[in-house]
Amino acid sequence: MARDPSHLPRACRPQHPVRVAEAALEISRTAIEEQLKICGHKKDADVFELFLSQKELTEVIDLSRFKKLKYLWLHHNKLHGITFLTRNYCLAELYLNNNAIFDIEGLHYLPSLHILLLHHNELINLDATVKELKGMLNLKTLTLYQNPLCQYNLYRLYIIYHLPGVELLDRNQVTEKERRSMITLFNHKKAHIVQSIAFRGKVDASWDPRSPFKQKPAQRVPSDFAFANNVDKTMFDDPEDAVFVRSMKRSAMAITSLNWDTVPTREEKYLEEKDTGPAQMLTITLR
Repeated sequence: MARDPSHLPRACRPQHPVRVAEAALEISRTAIEEQLKICGHKKDADVFELFLSQKELTEVIDLSRFKKLKYLWLHHNKLHGITFLTRNYCLAELYLNNNAIFDIEGLHYLPSLHILLLHHNELINLDATVKELKGMLNLKTLTLYQNPLCQYNLYRLYIIYHLPGVELLDRNQVTEKERRSMITLFNHKKAHIVQSIAFRGKVDASWDPRSPFKQKPAQRVPSDFAFANNVDKTMFDDPEDAVFVRSMKRSAMAITSLNWDTVPTREEKYLEEKDTGPAQMLTITLR
C-alpha cells in the first residue's frame, strides 16, 4: 500500500516536475538580474555579454530580449539543452562546456557564432550534432572532446569534412593533411577528380572495394563540345570525361621550323639543278 507523503517533512516530499522547472527558471532569472546590476545595465539593448557560469543552473530563461548579446558564458552548470537561444542573432561567442548537454537543437538560430565550446558534455548523436552546426558559416573554433560522440571512428575527420569552415577543432589547428585525408575518406568522387587532374587522368584514386573491376570505355568528346570554348557548360556523368575534355581545352603550343630540304645548297644554286622557289616552313602543334 502506497504511503501518504503528506506526513513527511516538506523538504523530503516529492516535487511536481512543473514546479521544479519553474523554480529552475526563477533561479536563472535571479542570476541574470544580478549580473545586470553588477554591470550597471538598465536597458536590454545595452547588454553585450552575460557571465552566468558556476551558477548551478539547470534551466535558463529565454534570452531573446537581449538582441545585441555577443558573448555568453554558461560553462560549469548543469544544463541539459539550449532551447533558450532563439533570436540572439548577434551572438559570436558561446561557452557551454562542462554541463550535461545531450542535445544542441536550437544552435542553428545563431548564424554569427564564431566560437563554440561544447567539451565535457553528454552529446551522443554525431550526425544530429553535425546537422545542427552545418548552417554556421562563421564558426571557426569548436570543441567537442570529452563527449561520448568522440568515441566514433574517424570522428575528427568527419567533423572537418562536414564543417569545412572550422579552423581550430578541440584546441588543435586543422591541417591541410587532415583536409586531404577527409576528402579521400568521405568524398570519393572529389578525390577521384583531384587525383585525375594531378596525374593527367592516368590514375584512378577513387578505389571502392565493393565495386567490381571493369574496363572503362574509350573516351570521346561530347557532340556539343567546342574546342577553346571556355564557357562550355557541358555536364558529365563520369568525372574522367570532364578531365578528358579539360585536357582538350588546354592552350595549343605551335613549334615552327624551316624545312631545310626545300632550301637549295650553294652548288644546286650554281648548277640550277633545283627549283629556287621559296623555302617551306614546318609547323608542329602540341596540346
